[in-house]
Amino acid sequence: MLKSILVSGFVLQKLNMEFLGIPTLITLPIEKIVSGGLKMYLVESKGGAIICMLLSLFFLGTWPAIFTLLERRGRLPQHTYLDYSITNLLAALFFALTFGEIGKSTPEKPNFITQLSQLSENWPSVMFAVGGGVVLSIGNLCTQYALAFAGLSVTEVITASMTVVIGTTLNYFLDEKINKAEILFPGVGCFLIAVCLASAVHSSNTADNIAKLSSTEDLETGNDTAENVKFGTADFLVELEKRRAIKVFGKSTLSGLSIAFFAGVCFSLFSPAFNLATNDQWHALKKGVAKLVVYTAFFWFSISCFALAIILNVIFLYRPLLNLPRSSVKSYLKDWNGRGWAFLAGLLCGFGNGLQFMGGEAAGYAAADAVQALPLVSTFWGIVLFGEYQRSSRRTYVLLASMLLMFIVAVAILMASAGHRK
Repeated sequence: MLKSILVSGFVLQKLNMEFLGIPTLITLPIEKIVSGGLKMYLVESKGGAIICMLLSLFFLGTWPAIFTLLERRGRLPQHTYLDYSITNLLAALFFALTFGEIGKSTPEKPNFITQLSQLSENWPSVMFAVGGGVVLSIGNLCTQYALAFAGLSVTEVITASMTVVIGTTLNYFLDEKINKAEILFPGVGCFLIAVCLASAVHSSNTADNIAKLSSTEDLETGNDTAENVKFGTADFLVELEKRRAIKVFGKSTLSGLSIAFFAGVCFSLFSPAFNLATNDQWHALKKGVAKLVVYTAFFWFSISCFALAIILNVIFLYRPLLNLPRSSVKSYLKDWNGRGWAFLAGLLCGFGNGLQFMGGEAAGYAAADAVQALPLVSTFWGIVLFGEYQRSSRRTYVLLASMLLMFIVAVAILMASAGHRK
């Protein structure tokens, strides 16, 4: 249809010039458009990359809040993660079959379907993408349990800060230093300070909760439930412990922090692995083989993430962690309580990751790690939805404000270091 319209326009233009004798003021390069066709949509400008990062920031900061909501309502984390994995993969398929199929496939930028058929040639890059999906899947799985022990705000700050401290440094060197080092690394230092403050916030808030539970003045009598007791009171904490899936009373305060730090290490590796998959800095591909476009790499990345998540969580159904109740595939399939929320979490995470990779391909993956500002979003949800830090001590509030301030400064500095990939 487009070709016929353009050819018709060309004929009319020729008639106008040759038969009517009227000079044309504007000449369209019609032949060039017809022969070239549409191009694959890729983010190339710094402005477009920043928009992708901001959207990714919101999505990646919201899905952990949904996980926390479902766990506190008593839904088994294995059931939630299995649902989440399905829609997370569907999000990657959406990117691949839409953006990855727009335009004509070229030798330099093959479209998604074409590049899938070239697996025998581009398999080294595919392996990097698969490796990135594996470490992300492990990190997300650990985060689900860390959220119960350390809370939404602290878990997200620790994992995000670890990702920036390690991952951003690796991406800076992989991207051939396209980001401004004099701006980038002070931002990384601010993230490291945020990690220390997050640990202090967790320790102070844990002490506050112990004091509330040991205080007879704060305990109320009656048959109040978690819905009608006040956030932050001892009654609220007791009712929450009764309802939630993962029991945390009596567990070591270091458990949540340890799981969160391990998840952060996993998160710090997935972005550099994806960077290697799309840009082949280690020259693993043979000469003449096209690099993976971001949408193809994201597909393989999500396939490995999905496969590992399904395998581990089916095992955890029958051999649960942390003394959780045993379940089964049959019980999972019948559990529709909160399934829609879990599906939504998977979509948010999938779209967040895809947008982060699109922005990183344009402005450098080191700058794209600015989306790790997601604790700013998750802390908001933690306070509004779950009453985190309600009725805490002044020391906890001061530490929390300092942590968020340092985090905002770090993200601003990191985004200011954005470069432009040639």
